[in-house]
Amino acid sequence: MLSLSGLSVALALALFPGSGEALKEGDCEVCITFLGKFYQSLEENNVNFNSADIETAIVKTCKDAKGKENRFCYYIGATSDAATKIINEVSKPLSYHAPVEKICEKLKKKDSQICELKYDKQLDLTTVDLKKLKVKDLKKILEEWGESCKGCAEKSDFIRKITELMPKYAPAAAKARTDL
Repeated sequence: MLSLSGLSVALALALFPGSGEALKEGDCEVCITFLGKFYQSLEENNVNFNSADIETAIVKTCKDAKGKENRFCYYIGATSDAATKIINEVSKPLSYHAPVEKICEKLKKKDSQICELKYDKQLDLTTVDLKKLKVKDLKKILEEWGESCKGCAEKSDFIRKITELMPKYAPAAAKARTDL
């Protein structure tokens, strides 16, 4: 009888892992968001939920990924220049429709860098004073838009380029701004 209760305790501990393994709020932000969007796109495009098709779709999606999402793809081995390849740690659980939070939790055990990725804070272009931003931040705005500022030497050149392109990339912000 004693061995039976010991066995049930061991089983309970195996089925319900400690809270130390669970993700904290804000952990794996990029992983959860990227895989959530990716899973949604698989369902919308009626992709077969098998590992091979999912791996192909991940690699295809990662070709278009930018910024932190591209870095996530690099970490799981879905980019051509990746050193490691743990893409099957994503594709196999997705084929079983496992929750993305659980997949990211397992990825964190394999490579902790994956869960350290966080999205950059988005600037509110309607209220921010461009003159008070650093040139680095101004360049980042242009980069997010897929634009560059050739021949820009001073901060004022970058500000002029951003205000010039704002109606195209952020029309609501352009209308709301009064300093244009």
